[in-house]
Amino acid sequence: MTPLKEQIEALSRLFFEEVVSIRRHFHRHPELSCEEFQTAGFICEKLDEYGIPYQKGVAETGIVGLIEGKNPTSSCIALRADMDALPLREENDVEYRSVVPGKMHACGHDVHMACLLGAAKILNSLKDQFEGTVKLLFQPSEESYPGGAIRMIREGVLENPKPFYVIAQHVINTLDAGDVGMRPAAYMASTDEVFITVRGKGGHAATPSQVIDPILVASHIIVALQQIVSRNADPVMPTVLSFGKFVGNGRTNIIPDEVIMEGTVRTYSESWRKEVHRRIEHIAVNLAAGMGATCEVRISHGYPFLYNDPALTGKLFQLASEYLGAVHVKELEQRMTAEDFAYFALERPSCLFRLGIANEAKGIRSNLHTATFNVDEQSLETGMGLMAWFAVETLREAKKMNIE
Repeated sequence: MTPLKEQIEALSRLFFEEVVSIRRHFHRHPELSCEEFQTAGFICEKLDEYGIPYQKGVAETGIVGLIEGKNPTSSCIALRADMDALPLREENDVEYRSVVPGKMHACGHDVHMACLLGAAKILNSLKDQFEGTVKLLFQPSEESYPGGAIRMIREGVLENPKPFYVIAQHVINTLDAGDVGMRPAAYMASTDEVFITVRGKGGHAATPSQVIDPILVASHIIVALQQIVSRNADPVMPTVLSFGKFVGNGRTNIIPDEVIMEGTVRTYSESWRKEVHRRIEHIAVNLAAGMGATCEVRISHGYPFLYNDPALTGKLFQLASEYLGAVHVKELEQRMTAEDFAYFALERPSCLFRLGIANEAKGIRSNLHTATFNVDEQSLETGMGLMAWFAVETLREAKKMNIE
């Protein structure tokens, strides 16, 4: 009998054109977080076509499919893909560009869903050749806090059966199509939103002695807060504190009564994360008071940092090297971006790996979350095949761990 890896490779080539058409369908018809109803309907149609049972309506638009191999209770692993698009107007001149004004798959979730459906079709075709159960998690609302992952977990997607591992794939524009990348342990940062309102006493800009200038106070606060990163953070603990919004609604000759600032803080330690929150409030409130103003600080708690289980990530690195060749598997640097897949990683040993989608010769190199983001679709063959290969091999590993 042909080895399973070679069968997966052959089926990836066979299903490639179909998976490209699936990706293009998703790309043409993007839906934002919590609005993925048509997207979910299309996924269900494909699962029906493949003969894969599923539960729909999880976290409203999410879907959970099950592929049972031989001895299905022996082990279980889960594969996850996110579903939502972004509020961007696409600028790509391609025939499959978004037909929905102001909405675009600019983060590759169309690729993730297409690859998972491709992997599902491969696995369903081979289910008499592996043991255990593969759980398919099509997750809504990754781009919008509190995210779909935590809702799906609360609705029981990690139970009945309970997956030993959870694996996710995410595109990246810094790797070429055909390459993948991984990093064990802390990989992506936690993300919290910071909202600061400084209230002073407005008035005529020509009589500054008669006002309490909130613009001046807020400026001092922003500068002072940077000492948290430059003077308080451990050098081995990456931390980002950035403000992207500063609104003082005065005029050239009018000092306003208040200033509103909004920013983000990101790091890789839950204990340091809490301390950063405390320091932000302490510095902002006390500095404002010292300058005669008042200050209100609100920090919205976002996603936790993403921890890739080292043992699982090491196993996937080895498997990817066997499937693609070692030259196509890269070690990644930490990223200060965030992912709600981190919630799955808090519950089960998990790994989010990166799928390369760039092709300089084709002009495909734009960053994620941009209006010109696109992918070399050859990456779909790599993505679906690798997900299927990871599934069958980690099922073996999970069975062995369960026995031990």
